[in-house]
Amino acid sequence: MSLTPSPAAGTPGAALAELPVRSALPALRSALDTAGAAVLCAPPGTGKTTLVPLELAGLTGDGPRRRVLVAEPRRIAARAAARRMAWLLGERVGGSVGFTVRGERRAGPRTAVEVVTTGVLLQRLQRDPELAGVDVVVLDECHERHLDADTCAAFLLDVRAALRPELQLLAASATTDAEGWAHLLGGAGEPAPVIAAEGVSHPVETVWAPPERAVAPAHGMRVDPALLAHVAAVVRRALREQTGDVLCFLPGVGEIARVAGQLAGVDAELLQVHGRAPAEVQDAVLAGGDGRRRVVLATSVAESSLTVPGVRVVVDSGLARVPRMDHARGLSALTTVRASRAAARQRAGRAGRQGPGVAYRCWAEGEDGRLPRFPDPEIKVADLTAFALQTACWGDPSASGLALLDAPPAGALAAAREVLTAIGAVDEAGRATARGVRMARLGLHPRLARALLDGAPEVGVRRAAEVVALLSEEPPRSYGDDLAAAWRTARRGGDAYAGRWRQEARRLAAAAGEPAPEPAEHSAARPASEDAVAGLIAALAFPERVARARGAGSYLMASGTGADLAGAGAGGRAGDGSRLRDAAWLAVAVADRPVAAASARIRLAAVIDEETARAAAGALSSSGAEVHWADGEVVARQVSRLGAIELAARPLTAPDPGLLRDAVVDGLRREGLGLLRWTPGAGAVRERMAFLHRELGAPWPTVSDAALLERVEDWLGPELGRARRRADLARIDAGQALTRLLPWATGEAVRFEELAPERIAVPSGSRVRVDYGGEQPVLAVKLQELFGLRESPRVAGGRVPVLVHLLSPAGRPAAVTADLASFWREGYRAVRAELRGRYPKHPWPEDPSTAEPTRHTTARLRRG
Repeated sequence: MSLTPSPAAGTPGAALAELPVRSALPALRSALDTAGAAVLCAPPGTGKTTLVPLELAGLTGDGPRRRVLVAEPRRIAARAAARRMAWLLGERVGGSVGFTVRGERRAGPRTAVEVVTTGVLLQRLQRDPELAGVDVVVLDECHERHLDADTCAAFLLDVRAALRPELQLLAASATTDAEGWAHLLGGAGEPAPVIAAEGVSHPVETVWAPPERAVAPAHGMRVDPALLAHVAAVVRRALREQTGDVLCFLPGVGEIARVAGQLAGVDAELLQVHGRAPAEVQDAVLAGGDGRRRVVLATSVAESSLTVPGVRVVVDSGLARVPRMDHARGLSALTTVRASRAAARQRAGRAGRQGPGVAYRCWAEGEDGRLPRFPDPEIKVADLTAFALQTACWGDPSASGLALLDAPPAGALAAAREVLTAIGAVDEAGRATARGVRMARLGLHPRLARALLDGAPEVGVRRAAEVVALLSEEPPRSYGDDLAAAWRTARRGGDAYAGRWRQEARRLAAAAGEPAPEPAEHSAARPASEDAVAGLIAALAFPERVARARGAGSYLMASGTGADLAGAGAGGRAGDGSRLRDAAWLAVAVADRPVAAASARIRLAAVIDEETARAAAGALSSSGAEVHWADGEVVARQVSRLGAIELAARPLTAPDPGLLRDAVVDGLRREGLGLLRWTPGAGAVRERMAFLHRELGAPWPTVSDAALLERVEDWLGPELGRARRRADLARIDAGQALTRLLPWATGEAVRFEELAPERIAVPSGSRVRVDYGGEQPVLAVKLQELFGLRESPRVAGGRVPVLVHLLSPAGRPAAVTADLASFWREGYRAVRAELRGRYPKHPWPEDPSTAEPTRHTTARLRRG
C-alpha cells in the first residue's frame, strides 16, 4: 500500500523539485566522497529524510546507483518515510524503496533505498558486520539519542575503521549537537564536515497557555487529570481561534485516550497517533484529510520524521515519556518528564511545515528557560542489559573501545552484566556465550530471550512465544493486570494490539523453533494450564520479581522491593476486580514505582505457586545462618530464602561467634552507645579524654559517638567477644573499656591523671572532683578551702586554667573566677561583705591569700 498524498502535496515531480534540501546536496555529496562521513543539519520539511536518500542512491538526478540504508528510531517513521519516498518516485513500496521493521518487510532485489529501524540495523550489523552491498548508511533523527541509534553509530564507526573504510555514514537531524556528532564521526583527529540546509521559513507564533490553577507535577506514569482537562480546553480554544488542523502532543496512549474523551463532540475528526496505533490509522493521518478539520492527538512519534499534512496549529502539553531504570529496585519502566527545549522547538515546527502556524504551549513563558536544553541520552538513564549484550556480541564487553557520545554509567553497566551472567548470556569475563549470541539474534530484551529459550522446552515453543510476545509489548490497560487473562483476551481479540501480538508470536515461534537445551537451573514439571504457563514464562523473564503475599494486596519481591496491586494500600481495595489479590505467589511482569512511594505498583502479573517460584528463580535460592540485630535484640536463625523472601526458619542454638559479634556491633551502631553501662565515673573518664583531645590533639583520641562507634572493635573488643544479647551489653563498664583508647603505645597514657586529673587537692586538704563536661574544666569548692592559694589551678600541663566556682559555706554559688589572685584582690571584699553576716560562724579574713584554709567553722578551727 502506498501513501495517498494530501491535496497540497502536488505531483511527485513538483514535490521533488521544491524540497529545500536540494541546495545542500552538492556540498553533501562532496563531503561524503571526501571524508566518508558527514553531519546534515536541516530544518523539518526540507526533505532530509526523503530527498537525500533518493539522491544518494542515484534514484533522482544523475548520480551513480548505490544502495542506501536509512535508520529511523521508530517503526511508524520508517514506514512513513519509505512510503513518502516511493510516492515521490511514482512507485509502490517494495520496489526501488522499501522498509523493514520488526515483523514486517517490504523490500526486494530492486530496492536501492531501504528504511529500517535502528533495532533492525543492530541485528544486521551483528549478523553481517560488513553490511555487504550497502554503500551509505543514514542515521536519521540522531538528536533523539535513542540507545539503539547511539549503538549503531558506534558499531558503524568500527566497521568503517576495520572492515569497510569506503562505507559512507551520514548523521541527519533538524536539531542536534552538530559539533559533538562531527567529532564522533570524524577520523584522524579531524571532525566530519557539517552541512547545513536552509528550510522554507514559515513563521510560527508562540501562544503561552498555562493552566489557571496549579497542577501536580507528573510522576511515574501519572499525569494530573487537571492538566489533561486543560490541554483539551486549549485544543478547543485553538479550534475557535485558528484555522487548519490541530496537532496535540501528549506523553502516552492513556493520556491521548483521556483527552480524546474530553474532546468528544468537537466539530473535527479526532485521530490518534502513537506507536501502537494500527498501520491504517497511521497511514490515514499521514495521507491528509478530505477537507474536514482534524485534531491529531499524538505522542512524541510525531515530533520528527513525519509530516502531518494540513497542520497549522500545535498544542503542546510539555510532557514526554521516557525510559528510566531504578537500579536500587531493579525496575525499568517508562516515566513522564518535562519535554526539553529542543523537543518543544521540534513540536512547534510541525505547525510551520506547510505555511504560517501557531504553537500553544501549556506552560508559562517563565518556565521555558528552566526546561532541559536537550533530552537525556538514553544511555545515561535506561536499562543497559540489551546494550551490554550487544557490545559483548560485538567483542567489546566493556564498551571502552566504542566511539560513543556519552559513556555508559559504570554502575548501570555492571548491573546489566550481572543480569547477563545470571542468565548465561555472557561468561565471567563478560564475553558473549553461544547462548548469548542466540539471545541477541532473537530481537528481544535478553530477559525475554531467556524466558523464550528456557520456557520452550517446558511449555512448548508456541505457548512460550505467545506469552513472551505479550511481555515484549505491554498489553493495553483494558486487558487487565492478570497476564494469563490478558493472553486469553489477545488470543480472541480483534483489535490492533491483538493483531500485532499474533504477528510477533509467529515470529518468535519461528525464531525459537530449533531445539533448546533444557535449562539446568530449574526442573519444573511441564505446566498444563495457561495460568501456569504464563506464570512460568514471566518468572523466567523476571526471576527477581517473583513475589510472595504479605497481606492486603501487598507483596514482597525476591529483589527485596515491596509491591502492591493497584488499589492496595492507602485505604484502597487490593487489586479491585483482579483475581491476583488472593494469590499467595505472583510472577510480576510489569511494575513501576510512583515518586515517593515505598513500594512498587504491580501493573501486570501472573499467579504462580511456590514450586514455580523456586524453579524459575533457583539462582536466587540460599540457605544459611542469619544472625542480626532486630527489634532491639540479637536474633539467630537458620533461614532458607528465595532472594529476600524468607521461605523457612528455625532458631540457632549455637550461632557462629563471628556472626554474633557482627550482630552486636550492628546493634550498637543502630541504637547507640546507650546500650552500655555508663556510670558517673565512666562519663567522667570520657569527658576527660574529650578535653585532652580538644586541647592537645593527637595522640589523645576523639571520643564522640561517631568516632567510638567507628572504632568499636578497638576499645570493646574483648567484651564484644563475650556478648550474645542486649543484656550482655548493659553489663559492660564503658569507662573501663574506654581507657583502652588512651595512647599507651606512645607512653602518653601514663600522664592521663597528670594532664586531666579526676580530682585536685585544695589547700584545705580536700580532693575536689573536676568537671570536664563544659568548655572549660570547673572546680566547685567552698571559698574558705582555698584560703592561702594565690593562683588558680591549671591542667593540661599548665596550659588551661581551671574555672573556679567559689561556694558559700552552704554550698551555694558565690563567685566564679579563672584568676584567683585577681579575685582575692578585687572581688573578695564584695563577697565577704554580702556573706559575712549570713554565715558568722565561718572565717572571713580581710586577706584571704594569707589566711589558713579550712573546711570548718571558726570555733572548730580554734579548737584545732
